[in-house]
Amino acid sequence: MSTLTVFRNDKDELYLPFLGKFYEGVAQPMAWSLFRLAVGGALVLEGWPKIVAPFAQSGFVEGLGFAPGWFWSPALAAMQFFGGMLIAVGLFTRPVALANGIMLAITLWFHYSHPYGDAFLTQAGVDALKAGGDLFTPEGLARLGDGGTRFLHQVQSKAELNSLFWAGGAFLFAAFGGGYLSLDRLLFKKQF
Repeated sequence: MSTLTVFRNDKDELYLPFLGKFYEGVAQPMAWSLFRLAVGGALVLEGWPKIVAPFAQSGFVEGLGFAPGWFWSPALAAMQFFGGMLIAVGLFTRPVALANGIMLAITLWFHYSHPYGDAFLTQAGVDALKAGGDLFTPEGLARLGDGGTRFLHQVQSKAELNSLFWAGGAFLFAAFGGGYLSLDRLLFKKQF
């Protein structure tokens, strides 16, 4: 492994001092690597639909002020998808994580500043819901009984929390690097 520790485990500060070497040699490197894999993997999963249709977000990103959309949509898709791969394996971790952290912070700002609102169903949808019939399952009726307000609030909350969590994870790797079990250390014997 490495002699560099991200967190200190002084024996006199541990309740179980005999676990100090385990924390430094096994637990911390594995936890750091698994979290890096989770952050990078989530970016890859979220970026895949954008890679498949790289120009699909052109209007959206222009609406956020990133013009021209034909440039920024595929650039952000590539950053998310390929950047997620690089973070997952710990290659060029700091600069890639910083770029993705900034993108995710903008995503978080967007979710806070542009909430989904309260109206999921049009009046025709609410009327169809109230009429019953076989258009909705009992679970769908329960979820949309208020016109979709509760459902939209759940989706909004999930979008905000996911963006906050993944932005925080990306900024963590931008600050501390790929860690013990990263390609940065394996290939270059140092971190960016």
